[in-house]
Amino acid sequence: MTYNGKRILLGVSGGIAAYKAAELARRLVAAGAKVKVVMTKAAQEFVTPMTFQALTGEKVAAAMFGPGSEPLEHVALGQATDAIVLAPATANLLGKMAAGIGDDLLTTILLAATKPILVCPAMNCEMWVHPAVQENVARLQARGLTVLPPAAGELACGATGYGRLPEPETILEALAKLVSHQDLAGRRVLVTAGPTHEDLDPVRFLTNRSSGKQGYALAKVAWRRGAQVCLVSGPTLLPAPHGVERVDIWSAREMLDAVLARFPESEALLMAAAVGDYHPTSRSEHKMKRGSQELTVHLTQNPDILKKVATLKKKQVVVGFAAETRDLEVAARQKLEDKGLDLIVANAVNRADSGFAVDTNEVTIIGRRNLVVRLPLLSKEEVAARVLDQVAALLPPREGGGG
Repeated sequence: MTYNGKRILLGVSGGIAAYKAAELARRLVAAGAKVKVVMTKAAQEFVTPMTFQALTGEKVAAAMFGPGSEPLEHVALGQATDAIVLAPATANLLGKMAAGIGDDLLTTILLAATKPILVCPAMNCEMWVHPAVQENVARLQARGLTVLPPAAGELACGATGYGRLPEPETILEALAKLVSHQDLAGRRVLVTAGPTHEDLDPVRFLTNRSSGKQGYALAKVAWRRGAQVCLVSGPTLLPAPHGVERVDIWSAREMLDAVLARFPESEALLMAAAVGDYHPTSRSEHKMKRGSQELTVHLTQNPDILKKVATLKKKQVVVGFAAETRDLEVAARQKLEDKGLDLIVANAVNRADSGFAVDTNEVTIIGRRNLVVRLPLLSKEEVAARVLDQVAALLPPREGGGG
């Protein structure tokens, strides 16, 4: 993910998880964000301001008054930013925010803030479930703040339960949604990703080289832009994207069933999975032993998921993907017409830096009415963003008004 040019205010309060905020600051800077850190007095008992200054290249703001403070800083910092993230947010900070107390620089900034706020609580597990803390969290959510619940695990006090600060990757994803254009807000998007496996026997199967990275990028970016995303995924080592419902399948026929069950309620389908064209006509019940020099395997064609979907399509936008090794645009356009697609994303898979199992892709987006968008080599998340731009433009207005 990228935060190029985004201004992020990182508020750090006084809990043991404050040391993890340093890694969060580093990751934000590495992603292109301009990070301003505000620390409470208690936070400075765990990590020094110099640590954050070295990581961000920005002076840390820590006091309302005295040397180094700026007039009206408590107003400017909460408004001259794109988003605020509080990590960790202690029980004390949650209580002050819920009660509207502004007795230090950070809490006063929050009272004057006009930009989205992501709250990342971290505390002892018994503190987290205390009714007062839960009431404060509910109050903050009712005011429109986004609260990222703590993760479960072993805590610094030795207890085990919910109270850990979420990992930086999870916080970065939640924060990315707050700084993304919400042009897909409330839309229901169905994405397929990864390969399918077709069993020969209990230990062998036919598959392909798809890693699922492009499909997972589409799911991530669609969620960041406000969509409700269901990801139907073939076997892959990738973790489930934050905020996305993932449905795991094994074979092409399982993927067909999963897609058909969810397509009627979806507004867009992005079929990025590399679905196997054939499956063994028969599957051996036991492991096949080495025998003659040659082995003949009879294959039967798998159902064409996109063609099946075309029979159900109403107002949905359907996007196919074409992995080709020659005649890229000709083959992709033929597939667009044959399957009745709205868009097709064509990419050459015979390059080392594009296609399967790499983090970059060079694609051409082809649509009806002579739409051809040739993209340079980009990260798969950037490709996902450009594809979703086209999808957003094709989606019909929401019922009852709105885009």
